[in-house]
Amino acid sequence: MATNLNQQLQVPPPPDIGSAPPGYDRGFVDQSNGVLRTFFIRLTGALAALLSPQGGRHLNIPYGGFQDLTDQSATANTATVMTFDTTDFSNGIRLGKTGSPSTSRIYVDYDGLYNLQWSGQFQNSDNQLHDASVWVRKNGVDIAGTTGYVSVPNSHGGIDGHGIDAWNYFIEMNAGDYVELWWSTTNTAITLQTYAAGVTPTRPTTASIVATMTFVSNRSA
Repeated sequence: MATNLNQQLQVPPPPDIGSAPPGYDRGFVDQSNGVLRTFFIRLTGALAALLSPQGGRHLNIPYGGFQDLTDQSATANTATVMTFDTTDFSNGIRLGKTGSPSTSRIYVDYDGLYNLQWSGQFQNSDNQLHDASVWVRKNGVDIAGTTGYVSVPNSHGGIDGHGIDAWNYFIEMNAGDYVELWWSTTNTAITLQTYAAGVTPTRPTTASIVATMTFVSNRSA
């Protein structure tokens, strides 16, 4: 069934009817109608597949997924850009270099409205609670209203305090625009931390930062 739907979603070529003869020719009319019938059957099949339940699975929508597997720190009360070292998925959305080998800029190849989601694994090595803030810049300019605040628990019982925080933004982008995630902390004891695979129970590694970006819609008129 999936194969048939994929075939239906192929763009049907324009019908090649040819030039009409000077006089009425039933054979030519029948042939022309047959060509048009084939074209509209293919077109109707493609539209039916797209408009059916779960029809969106046939669309190729821009997306990107990125993470960082290194620890990141910041000078107290100083704006610091988050960087990524791993591209998990990329289709029309990609990382751009700001200085080898670090990457922080997430570029889009198409105009539209995008959903940027992120999460950060914060760690606090101090015995007092401290705060961090995170915000978005587009093309190097802060986006108003995007700052969020995080309070990271203090260390306790000889164990560093931890907290994973996440939220998302809708951002209007032009082709070639980029966004970056920036952060600051009130104390250098706050870091974005990656962890090795755990035991008892066995569990996978932890990325310090994860970001995904997906195309939501073309821009409204």
